[in-house]
Amino acid sequence: MGPVPIEFLLFGLTLAGIAVFHRLTLEVALIGLGAVVLYKLMFAGFRDGPGLMGLVHHLASEWVPLVNLLGLLTGFALLANHFSESRVPAELPRWLPKDWKGGWVLLIIVFVLSAFLDNIAAAVIGGTMARPLFRDKLHTGYIAAIVAASNAGGAGSVVGDTTTTMMWIAGVSPLAVVEAYVASLAAVLFFGILAAIQQQRYSPIVKEAPAGLTVDWLRVAIVTFVLAAAIGTNVVVSGFFPDHADGLPYIGAAVWVALLAGSALRRPDFSLVPAATRSSVFLLALVLSASLMPVEQLPAPSWRSALGLGFVSAVFDNIPLTALALEQGGYDWGILAFSVGFGGSMIWFGSSAGVALSNLFPESRSVVRWLGAGWHVVVAYLLGFAAVMLITGWNPTPEGFLRGHAQLHQSIPFDAGWDRR
Repeated sequence: MGPVPIEFLLFGLTLAGIAVFHRLTLEVALIGLGAVVLYKLMFAGFRDGPGLMGLVHHLASEWVPLVNLLGLLTGFALLANHFSESRVPAELPRWLPKDWKGGWVLLIIVFVLSAFLDNIAAAVIGGTMARPLFRDKLHTGYIAAIVAASNAGGAGSVVGDTTTTMMWIAGVSPLAVVEAYVASLAAVLFFGILAAIQQQRYSPIVKEAPAGLTVDWLRVAIVTFVLAAAIGTNVVVSGFFPDHADGLPYIGAAVWVALLAGSALRRPDFSLVPAATRSSVFLLALVLSASLMPVEQLPAPSWRSALGLGFVSAVFDNIPLTALALEQGGYDWGILAFSVGFGGSMIWFGSSAGVALSNLFPESRSVVRWLGAGWHVVVAYLLGFAAVMLITGWNPTPEGFLRGHAQLHQSIPFDAGWDRR
C-alpha cells in the first residue's frame, strides 16, 4: 500500500492484535503468521524464491534458531522449577536489605548474571528468586525491570546476548562491545531504583527467612550444571567452530541433555512443559513472521538510526537487524549492542526474556499494563543512550570493515533472545 509493503502492514496488525487481545496472544500470533505466509505464497514470494519451494527453503534456513529458542524456553522453565524447589530463593531474606534496597540488589544480581548467562536464564532465575521474596505478588513494573536488567546485563558481553555473539563472530572486538555497559549501568541505576520502590510499596520484601529451612543442594548442583552446559556450548561453538554454529540447535540441545542427565538425581517437573511450549510457540510465530519481512537494508549508520533501532527492536526481531547492521558496517558496535539488546525490554513480548518471564507471571501479558507500570524502562533506555553518547561518543567502525570477514555470512547463530533482543 503505497511505499509500505503489505507484509509490514500485516505484521503491524498482528502486533496491534496482541496488544488488544492479550488473553489470545497465541491465536493472534498464529493468525498473523498465516496471513503473512499466505500473502507471500500468492503474491510477493520469499527471499529464496516464489511459491511453496520458496517457503520450504526459508524454513530450512530458519529451523535451527527456532528449535534453539524452543529448547531454551522450555528447558529454562524446568530449570526455574529446580531452582525454586532447591529453596535457595526462600533463603534470600537472610542476605538482602530489608527495605526497597533489597529489591534493587536483586535486580543488580540479575544484571550481573546476564553477563555470563543467557538473558532468558537470568530473567527466569530473577523471577524465581523474587517470588518468595515478595510473597508471590510482583508489580508489573518490577517484572519489566527484571527483564530490563537481564537484557542490560547481556548487552556488553559477547557471551551474554546472541546479538553481541554475532558481532564477535563477525570480527568485532569484545572490548568494542564493552562500552554498552556505560549505557546499561546508567539505565539500571534509574529503572532499578524506581522499580524497587514500586515493588516495596506494592508488596514489601519478606524480612525473615522461614525457620528450619534446608537447601536442596542436589537441585542447586543440577541448576549449575545446566547453566554451565549452556554457557560452555555457546563459547565452544561460537568461538572454535563458528562455521558450524548455524547447523544444529546446539545450545537448546545442551540444556535438555543436561536436564535429562540430572533427572537421575532429581526428576524435573515435566508437567510444566505444555504451558511453556504454548508460550514458546507464541514467540516462535512472531520471530518467524519477522523473518518474512522484506528488510533488505537499514538507514545510513548514525547515532540517530542506532537510537531508532532500539525502539524497532521492541517489536521486531533484533537478530536480522543486527545481521544487516554487520553487513552494512559503519556502526558504533557498543552503542548498537545496547540499542538492540535493551530495546526489547520496553514491551513484554519484545524479548525472549520477557516472554519467558510471562510464563511465571501471566498477568504481565498486557502491553498497556507493561508500558504503564514499566514506563521507567523506556525512560531508562533514553537516559542510557544519552549517557554513552556523552561519555564515549559515537565511534563508528569504517563502513564495510566487516564485509570481508570470512565468517560473517557463514555463521549467524541465533535464538531470538539468547536475546533476542
